[in-house]
Amino acid sequence: MARDPGGAAGSGSPGGPGSPGVRGAPAAVPPLLIACALGIEQLALRSGARGERAGAPAPLTVVRTGMGPAHARRTVSRALEREAWRDAAVIASGFCAGLEPGMHPGDLVVADETRGPDGVTPCTGTELLVKALARAVPGRAVHTGPLTGSDHVVRGPERAELRAGGAVAVDMESAATLRTAVAAGPRPVAAVRVVVDAPEHELVRIGTVRGGISAFRVLRAVLPAFFEWHRSLLLPRR
Repeated sequence: MARDPGGAAGSGSPGGPGSPGVRGAPAAVPPLLIACALGIEQLALRSGARGERAGAPAPLTVVRTGMGPAHARRTVSRALEREAWRDAAVIASGFCAGLEPGMHPGDLVVADETRGPDGVTPCTGTELLVKALARAVPGRAVHTGPLTGSDHVVRGPERAELRAGGAVAVDMESAATLRTAVAAGPRPVAAVRVVVDAPEHELVRIGTVRGGISAFRVLRAVLPAFFEWHRSLLLPRR
């Protein structure tokens, strides 16, 4: 179901009348906000959440930002201004373009940092997420490394340039999402993307519809790993 940018999955927009944690007693733990750009990404995450929501350790919302860093900054900033979501942990998710040779549609990318024009944002609990995703989506390759941001679709030689700089994947919203999140206050942040476009499997080629279906199915399956990551961050540290 299409929503305006900022629409949330399942229970309405953050801070809206149906949002979990807004009415009644405050949430015992900070909520989890998952940000994605596209309706198809939100659909995958929402459909995955239907069967897994009971495993969430705190209120959950999936926010669709719209494409590009400007939309991501604006939507995430507005979401985190809401009283119920101001302390939320934030995960940027959805699809991405892989940069490493040998990547395939449906592979997972867990960022250890995001890179954008405003700087580098370190991610929280990367190793834990990698292990949790291996359990949630067995058999899928999980790549770890810097996830770089772009304001346009990256193709051809530009891929090689970004790869030479050390990035393993690129998308248009993760860097802006996490930068905006930490600017709004200290919180755990992460970026988990599913490869839909790779060096040997560019979107312009025949067969990418099949690759897109594969990526969609993987994105539907990641919620248990997100909950495990979120839950672990809420445990007391010794």
